[in-house]
Amino acid sequence: MPSTNNAATDFSIDLLTALVRLGVRELVVAPGSRSQALALVAAELERVGAARLHVRIDERVAGFLALGLALESGTPAVVVTTSGTAVANLHPAVMEAHEARVPMIVVTADRPEELRGIRSNQTTTQTAVFGPAAEFTHDVDADAGTDAGELAALLWSSAAHGPAHLNLALRDPLSAPVPDLDEIAASIRAARESAGESQSRVDSAKPNGDPAPSPDSAPPASPVDSAWLNGDRRTIVIAGDKSGPEAEALARAAGWPLIAEVSSGARFGPNLVVAYRELLSDPDFGGAVERAVVFGHPTLSREVPALLKRPDVEVIVVDDTGTPDFYDPGHDARRVTAVQLEASVHPNSPDARNWTGRWVFASRRLLEAAAQQAAGADQTAPDLEGAASDDPATRAAFARSELAAVRAPVTRRMLADALWRFTWPHDRLVLGASRLIREVDRTVTGKKITVHANRGLGGIDGTVATGVGVALASGGRGVTRVLLGDLTLLHDVGALLRAPGEALPPIQVVVGNDRGGTIFAGLEVAASAAPEAFERVQLTPREVDLEALARAYGWQYRRAATRGELDQALSAVTAEPTLIEVPLT
Repeated sequence: MPSTNNAATDFSIDLLTALVRLGVRELVVAPGSRSQALALVAAELERVGAARLHVRIDERVAGFLALGLALESGTPAVVVTTSGTAVANLHPAVMEAHEARVPMIVVTADRPEELRGIRSNQTTTQTAVFGPAAEFTHDVDADAGTDAGELAALLWSSAAHGPAHLNLALRDPLSAPVPDLDEIAASIRAARESAGESQSRVDSAKPNGDPAPSPDSAPPASPVDSAWLNGDRRTIVIAGDKSGPEAEALARAAGWPLIAEVSSGARFGPNLVVAYRELLSDPDFGGAVERAVVFGHPTLSREVPALLKRPDVEVIVVDDTGTPDFYDPGHDARRVTAVQLEASVHPNSPDARNWTGRWVFASRRLLEAAAQQAAGADQTAPDLEGAASDDPATRAAFARSELAAVRAPVTRRMLADALWRFTWPHDRLVLGASRLIREVDRTVTGKKITVHANRGLGGIDGTVATGVGVALASGGRGVTRVLLGDLTLLHDVGALLRAPGEALPPIQVVVGNDRGGTIFAGLEVAASAAPEAFERVQLTPREVDLEALARAYGWQYRRAATRGELDQALSAVTAEPTLIEVPLT
């Protein structure tokens, strides 16, 4: 490695180039004085084509951007900040990455030991600041002779299933001119080419190796086994957030009903049960379940955890991460790395077909009834023959009915259906934590598309930044649509700020605007609390000119108040990022 005789710069070169060699492709930097050497090295690595750099002035935005990049690519991004409150602003994203098991590498610059504990400016306790949310945490002095390559390897392996944190103490002088890294970049490109990796896209491979725990962290979980499942118990497969297609494959192979949340990656296939909430509450369906096989992290209903708490239901959780915790509402689930089917499982046997068929057909009937109710009791299906009728009055009546449908105000269900209809396998859909993700989960049918959501903690913060990260990591192969509520947008409005020199792939931020946190209207206390107090502290209505907001941040703006306008807005994908406001009735 080239030497500048400056400890901060030399360590930054060694650390970041080692991480890039290991597989890091995305570097996210929030500006600061103490972290200047890291930032300048990151800029040089982008100049020579070894990595891509993203600069954000808000550390919370930077953290969720890194999370979105990793959600789509499966590879940790490195996020760099200066010291002090900058580090604390990363905490929400670190917590979400920990709970959602999203890879992330955090490098925070800090004061050296002699400046700590004396009330030095911008100095606080940063060692282990993220607590148990960091899979690995280490405090190192850049002058102490630590091997940056070994440390990079430790960070890389530790970030396989969550955040790894390096707190780097740096002394004055904080940087020196960064030498050309062209030779290093050439060797990195040669290594990637020999491994068969294309330079034109982000590598989607997750970090290799087992997580390396911090000395102060909990010991890794004991090895888990595989479960052999037979067909003698009435079984359902539950696919929570980030389950992946394995859940659908098991349900299809065994002939069992599939409950797949919208961000599971398993919401497709012939055994999909969309109206699972209603059926789990029905004694003839949910009451008959004897075994549940769970993938991922279910978060979108009360009915699923209620089922898994029942003492008469055998619960098997498929989780191969090796992390200490796993999804277990009833505290008696069996955790396994994989499931195998015994010969007694026959997906086409009469028992299996009857069991699963009842669920699938009942779900379809419930969806049809809900659609009819949403359309209105006085509305009927369009008379398609009327369009070709010889009677002018009949044709006119058909035209009026079609025009009325196009001019119909947008409802949540209509918005959910439209987003699902306009999203295809090459696109990406990012769902915020609001009423809308539950509406999508309740209504949309099976479709093999990529859906992301921050369901680790289910918070509204960072949704726009996460969506931008997903769009960037997708390589612009399609359009990324981010569906969220108005408060979720306002909570992360800083993520709309565009960085000079950084182009965004096609992205639409679709805002269902009902002027407040109406998700809380479903709380039991809403019926008994004082209306004025409940509105002020729970619904928190806000009046914001979203068009002016979009223009201020350099985004295009469209308003879609009717079904026709919504279809036009979603189909009008442009190279410029667009905010689509959808007033909800």
